[in-house]
Amino acid sequence: MAGISLRDIRKTFRDTPVLHGVSLDIADGEFLTLVGPSGCGKTTLLRIIAGLETQDAGDVFIGQTMVDDLPPKARDVAMVFQSYALYPYMTVAQNIGLPLEMRRLSMLQRLPGVGRLVPGTRTARAAIDTDVKVVAEGLGIGHLLARRPAQLSGGQRQRVALARAMVRRPKAFLMDEPLSNLDAKMRVQARTEISELHRSLGSTFVYVTHDQAEAMTMSDRVAVMMGGHLLQIAPPQVIYDDPQDLAVATFIGTPEINTLPGRVGNDGRVEVAGQSSPIQVAAAPGTEVTVAIRPEALMLATPASASEIAIGGTIRHVEMLGAETLLHVIAGSVTKPLVARVEPSVGARLKMGGPITLVAQADRLLVFGKDGKRIAQRSPSAITQRPVRGEAVHV
Repeated sequence: MAGISLRDIRKTFRDTPVLHGVSLDIADGEFLTLVGPSGCGKTTLLRIIAGLETQDAGDVFIGQTMVDDLPPKARDVAMVFQSYALYPYMTVAQNIGLPLEMRRLSMLQRLPGVGRLVPGTRTARAAIDTDVKVVAEGLGIGHLLARRPAQLSGGQRQRVALARAMVRRPKAFLMDEPLSNLDAKMRVQARTEISELHRSLGSTFVYVTHDQAEAMTMSDRVAVMMGGHLLQIAPPQVIYDDPQDLAVATFIGTPEINTLPGRVGNDGRVEVAGQSSPIQVAAAPGTEVTVAIRPEALMLATPASASEIAIGGTIRHVEMLGAETLLHVIAGSVTKPLVARVEPSVGARLKMGGPITLVAQADRLLVFGKDGKRIAQRSPSAITQRPVRGEAVHV
């Protein structure tokens, strides 16, 4: 096992910059997920760690060793690809055992037929078979060792690819969207299996995905990438509750966070929906801002919520999801509907096209400047000072 450190990694393909000085420290045994939209550079960064791409500038350390000049096989990392990369003419056992054969057997020993006559081959192959069976049983595919990839489901192929990576006990596992080819139900199951695998091995995992659900449910920390830059690196709950960039806030969370135009009043308080909020920010009066609020922080107005920020509108759509209901509300001059998450019993009483008044919890407001960066809040009830609510993540 080993940690991974990246120092000012830069990469350009032809005339297109892909990575703009990325620096990142991944602790030994940590599960870190690189998440972001397609084309943001996360896969390129992973391939640079593996040695499959060469950076234009910067350094890569695995453990205490700089590996910039080392080929992939010398870096002692295992990569699991999106396509699984299984050899169709080999059995499951042969696919899993291939890395061990390449390491433990000479070229002569690997020859079919003749290789078995070389002294020591039988003993080495027996040890490889044992290691393969142990790993396969641990992943629940011990009964599939005689099959070929074409005879397996997508989930089974994914486990074979993981087993092949595990069998040689690398310093770190690098995973490039390994669940993207699975159906929704299988992805949920596979997320649990990979998380359990990480806990049992205690190895360093670097996981690339564009799926925020995978990032939020599996990771110790999440690194959000946009346009070749790392925007924020933090535990999943902090990324959700305390985003430092509007792009992070809108990317993480389903439904997407609501945004409203606002401005800073003469008293330093943020004005939104024609009302002054208790939130004070470190910005000049008159500064235009974007106010963001999660769907679960928008509620139906009650007599007890009179002190909150009220937003009147019309119900455009009621989305019944079983355990919860999403209300899509057209509010004033806001072009994009606001989305509120409410209890099903509440949603059942509402009709599309009817009037509604929502209230926004003032202590859940997030304020961003024109550059998209979070503006520091001065109110005692600021988001950064409130306790983390474990129930707030909805992905």
